[in-house]
Amino acid sequence: MPTTEVSQEAARQLLVDLVETPSIAPKESECAQRLVDFFETHDREVWIDEVGNVRAPADDGILLTSHIDTVPGDIPVAVERRSLDNAHVGGELPDGTYDVLTGRGSVDAKGPLAAMAVVAVETGASFAGVVGEEVDSRGGRYLAEHRDTPDAVINGEPSGWTGITLGYRGLLGGAYVATSESGHSSRPDDNAIQDAINWWHAVEDEFDPDEWVPIFERVTPKPVDISGGMSEDGLSVETTMRVQLRVPPEYTVDEIREIADGHLTNGTVNWDDRVEPVMVSPRTDVARSFRAAIRGAGGDPRMLRKTGTADMNIYADAWSVPMVTYGPGDADLDHAPDEHLVLAEYDRSIDVLRAATEDLL
Repeated sequence: MPTTEVSQEAARQLLVDLVETPSIAPKESECAQRLVDFFETHDREVWIDEVGNVRAPADDGILLTSHIDTVPGDIPVAVERRSLDNAHVGGELPDGTYDVLTGRGSVDAKGPLAAMAVVAVETGASFAGVVGEEVDSRGGRYLAEHRDTPDAVINGEPSGWTGITLGYRGLLGGAYVATSESGHSSRPDDNAIQDAINWWHAVEDEFDPDEWVPIFERVTPKPVDISGGMSEDGLSVETTMRVQLRVPPEYTVDEIREIADGHLTNGTVNWDDRVEPVMVSPRTDVARSFRAAIRGAGGDPRMLRKTGTADMNIYADAWSVPMVTYGPGDADLDHAPDEHLVLAEYDRSIDVLRAATEDLL
């Protein structure tokens, strides 16, 4: 597989091009084409598959993958100079003035995506830019189902250039639906809206943690939408409530579903969104290579566990291979109105990713 050195200027330009190209799911095609152009310019085989993923297969000793889509948000794209302390540049770069890229997706996850593409070209590793991660992970799910299993996976999400993410909580999501007979509001009998509230309070009480339990190890229940009221014919009260529960690796999604269903006294839940939690070992060759690469670049490696979910959950459920998640950017800026990426951190992450990938290949 031919490899090509990518200059810092070209690597930064790819990042700016991707951030300048809107890719709110499911409208990722224009940004996907920007990636295709980059790989074709560097003589790599590349195509867009049935669901919109960018596929550039090569050495399957490593699959480098990140997502193309972003959440909504109109943030002006610009490169500007800012005076920053090291807490804002990964904690391992000196205080000073830095070029900062602003724009939706600069952190989540076009910084990691661009870094993965650059290193794939430079090392000959396989690459996939996937779609729909912020919605339903349709790209990651398609990849896991239709692609041969790689030897190892490096998933791209913001961890800071010294961070290595080893775990994510899972997700159980669904819609509670209930109906009750209509009646005067002065009656003491619970209606469907109260049934929904009572069920949800029982679920929250079930998973109410001691304060000392880390968030990563908690089941976190969250209602995300609720509607209800009198039916059009005036004969019943109806309610629908969408809920999510974040699932730590201590549990499976099915175990949490059974506990939540056990509190139902009226109504039903259609559980339509499920992602298993993941926690991988820090002692794999992939994790060791990243620790060495971060130290080699002058950093102090940090092992991370994230309270949300990512495509790494999908890959770990489908492929029994070593993997980590890595990428530049402050994860606290995910989806934020001031999302921005320090370009010096992006550069450093490419150095780390390149060294780890070369070591593994």
